Parts: sequence; structure tokens; C-alpha cells
Amino acid sequence: MLQHVSSTVEQILTELRKIVVGQDEPIEQILVALLAEGHALIEGVPGTAKTLTVKTLARIIGAGFSRIQFTPDLMPSDITGTNVFNTATSSFALRRG
Repeated sequence: MLQHVSSTVEQILTELRKIVVGQDEPIEQILVALLAEGHALIEGVPGTAKTLTVKTLARIIGAGFSRIQFTPDLMPSDITGTNVFNTATSSFALRRG
């Protein structure tokens, strides 16, 4: 099992390094968060391949990708959505952000 995980991680790293050059440490940190089933906040100055790295990783592992541009007026419900009451059915329905 451990050998399979190690082999898979190496394949992911190899594919990522073909596209994203010179960002080994952030790539490894993102993979650690992924393997730990955690979250990663990726910050940095413009032009440091943040979006490219995550888009490429998502493509490699077959995951979805969406980017959120944070602004001062952004509310949590803008991202996650909100429950809206439907008078016709007398129930709440999630309206995604």
C-alpha cells in the first residue's frame, strides 16, 4: 500500500514538474495537504504559478478546479450559497454561490 502511494505521488510530482518549473517546495506542500485530506491557502505575489500549479494538479488527479477572486465585499454565502425558502413547496432549497 505504502509503495503504491509513494509511486503515485512520484508520478504526480513528475507530471507537475513538467509544467511548473522552480516551485518544488510549494508543490510538495500542496501534495502534503492533499494527502492529509486537509486544506491549503495558496498565497504569493502575482506570477508565481499559483493558479497554474493547482489547475495542473487538478487535471492530473482528475479533480475539479474553480478559482475564487477574493474582494473586500465577498461574503461566505457568495461562495457556498444560501438556503432560500420556496413558497410553492414550503421548503428550503440551496442556491449555490
